[in-house]
Amino acid sequence: MPRKLKTATDAQTALPSIPKKLIDQFVKGLMTAEAVYVALAAFKKALIERALGAELGHHLGYAAGAVRPEDATNHRNGKSGKTVLTDDGPLRLEIPRDRDGSFAPILSPKHERRFTGFDTRSSRCTPVA
Repeated sequence: MPRKLKTATDAQTALPSIPKKLIDQFVKGLMTAEAVYVALAAFKKALIERALGAELGHHLGYAAGAVRPEDATNHRNGKSGKTVLTDDGPLRLEIPRDRDGSFAPILSPKHERRFTGFDTRSSRCTPVA
C-alpha cells in the first residue's frame, strides 16, 4: 500500500520552530492551565501587534525606527486601543495609526471587532519581500 503524502496542512510542517530562549522567558517552572492560557494570550497579542506594525511600515514605505523619507508626508501617529473577540475570548490590541488616517489594516480591519478564523484571514495577507 502506498504511503500517504504529507500536505501543507500537516501540523508538523505548518508550525514554525520557536527558540528555546523565548520559551524560557514564558516558562519559569511549573505552570497551571490558566498560566498557559495567559502566556498564549500575551504571545498572540504581541504577535498580532507586531504584524500590524509591519503592515503600517509597508503602507508608509519605511520601517518603525527608520528615518522617514524626505518625500513622505504621512507618518506614524501613535496607537489606538481596540478590543477584539478571538476564538479564545476578548483580547485588547494596540492598533498603530498614521497621520493621514489612510492606513487600513488587513489583519484587523477598521470597525471589525471579531478576530476569528485566523487561518482564513492570513491567507488574504501577502508576504512582504
